[in-house]
Amino acid sequence: MATGEDNQSKEVSVAQNSLCHNDGYDTKCIFCKVVHKEIDTELLHNDEEISCFRDIKPGAPHHYLVVPTRHVGNCKSLRKEHVCLVEKMVEMGKTMLQKNGITDLDDIRLGFHWPPFCSVTHLHLHVLAPASQMGLMSRVIYRPDSYWFITVDQLIQRLNSQIETS
Repeated sequence: MATGEDNQSKEVSVAQNSLCHNDGYDTKCIFCKVVHKEIDTELLHNDEEISCFRDIKPGAPHHYLVVPTRHVGNCKSLRKEHVCLVEKMVEMGKTMLQKNGITDLDDIRLGFHWPPFCSVTHLHLHVLAPASQMGLMSRVIYRPDSYWFITVDQLIQRLNSQIETS
């Protein structure tokens, strides 16, 4: 019979594994399969930390997904120490836009679907441009300050306000 202490250590282990598996790969995750080239998707960028590819259902003329190359859970599983990762994802998204001729970085939308409103639990940043050309449904789906979509700034603010645990 498991003791309370055993249950607590199992919960901690499960929480750690939900963020990043030991090998950084989740065999059931479609984005892990994309970045490991098991699915025929053009990778616009792929290195040890960050990968980028086009969204299969674009909400704007330019719609990219920037993901950690190693499996990381959704944005609710992030902690304060992940701010640097989010910032790197943002920089990659902006770089990808600039490489593809988007110069007006004030007319973009950057953010994450807030669980349970995300279809893939691998952390992924939506990079959409020009935001002014998004259709009605995309404006709803990627609407800032909604229950289902959080901007990068909102996420970073939430993460920075977390109390550090030791």
